[in-house]
Amino acid sequence: MTDALIYDWNRDGRASKADYRAAELDDETLRDGLQGPSVRNPPTEIKKRLLHLMDQLGIDSADVGLPGASDRARAEIVVLAKETTKLRTLRPNMALRTHPLDVKAAIAAAHDAGVAIEACAFIGSSPIRRFAEDWSLDTMLRSVEESVAALVKAGLPVMFVTEDTTRADAETLLKLYDTAIASGAKRICASDTVGHATPEGVRNLLSFLRHDVIRGRDVKLDYHGHNDRGLGTVNALAATAVADRVHGSALGIGERVGNTSMDQLMINMQLWGLIDRDLAPLVEYVTLVSEHCGIPIPSNYPALGSDAFRTGTGVHAAAVIKALRKGDRALADRVYSGVPASVLGREQRIEVGPMSGESNVVFWLESHGFEASRERVARVLERAKASDRLLTTNELERLARE
Repeated sequence: MTDALIYDWNRDGRASKADYRAAELDDETLRDGLQGPSVRNPPTEIKKRLLHLMDQLGIDSADVGLPGASDRARAEIVVLAKETTKLRTLRPNMALRTHPLDVKAAIAAAHDAGVAIEACAFIGSSPIRRFAEDWSLDTMLRSVEESVAALVKAGLPVMFVTEDTTRADAETLLKLYDTAIASGAKRICASDTVGHATPEGVRNLLSFLRHDVIRGRDVKLDYHGHNDRGLGTVNALAATAVADRVHGSALGIGERVGNTSMDQLMINMQLWGLIDRDLAPLVEYVTLVSEHCGIPIPSNYPALGSDAFRTGTGVHAAAVIKALRKGDRALADRVYSGVPASVLGREQRIEVGPMSGESNVVFWLESHGFEASRERVARVLERAKASDRLLTTNELERLARE
C-alpha cells in the first residue's frame, strides 16, 4: 500500500536510467578494512563470527587477509579459510602483490587450509604510481605474467587487480589485463584506490573493461571503490550496472577515509529491489566491527546510527504517531523515513525535547504506561521546551511520576 503513496523520481527515467543489477558482493572488512589507520585488529573469534554474518547476509566472498604481511597473518588466513567451509555460500579470497614472496605465501596459505582460496593479485597501474616507483611497463608485465601463472599452476583461482585504475591510461590497462588473462586469470578488478572517481567515471571505466578488455571472453569483472570524495556508496551502486562483483566493508572502514560501505550498499540494493534478503544481521555486523575495531558509529550514520529512526521534532513525530494510531506500522515506517526501520528489524522511536509538540509527550507517556493527563503532559512539555536536548528516559519517567 505504501508504495502507491510515494512517487519515486529515482525511477522516473526521463533524464537518465540507472540500469543497476544484482551484482555479487565481496567483503573487504577483514583485509582492506583493517588497513584503516585508526582501526584495531579484532580477535580471530570475532572475525569468524563476522564471516558467519556475511554468509547470513548473502555476501558471496570475503577477503580474509594479506598472506605476505607476516607469518601471523598467513596463519590466521588458514584459520578463517577453514571456517568458510562451514558456511553456505561465502567463499574466501586473499590479497597479494605480484611479487614472488607474496605468491609463495599465498600458495602456502591455501595448501595449509586445504581450500582453493581465490588469489587477488594486485599491481599499481596509473602513470603517477609508475613514475613514483620508477617502474617500467616491461618489468610490470613480466611480474604479472609470472605471478598469475604460478598461482594458476598451484590450482588457485586468480583475480588480477590493477591499483589506481581510475587514474590509469587505457593503453597500459589493456596490456596489463591482457597479460593476466593470457596467464590464466579468470577475474579482473578495477580499483578506485584513492577515491578519485565519480559515478560517470566508474561507468566509463567499467564499460571500457567490459567491451575493450574482456571482449566476450569468460572473465568476470570486479569493482573496488574508496570513499575519499564521499562517493563510495553511489559509485558502487553505479558499478553494479556493469561489474559482476562489487566490493565493500562494514561501516566503510579501510585505508584513509575508507571503502564503499557494504551495509549502505546492501540497504540501497534492497530498496532498489535488486536483492531480497533479511538485512537484520547488519545490526550485529556493524556493531561487532565498531566495538572490536574501535570505530564508533556516528549517531547520524545512515540507517544504522542511533538517531536513524528516532525523532523529537513535533511535526515529524505527529505524522509517525498518526500512522501508528491507524495500526499501520508500514505507514509509520515510511511517512518520515527513506529507509523503513523494519528492513533492519528496528522501529521508529518518538522522543521528547525542545522541538517536540504535545503529541510527542502524549505518545511517550501512553507507550510507557503513564496516563496522559493534562497536568502531566503540561509538566513534561514545559521541562522539554526549556531543555537544550532530548530528555532521557530517566528524566521523563521522573517527570511523569512527580
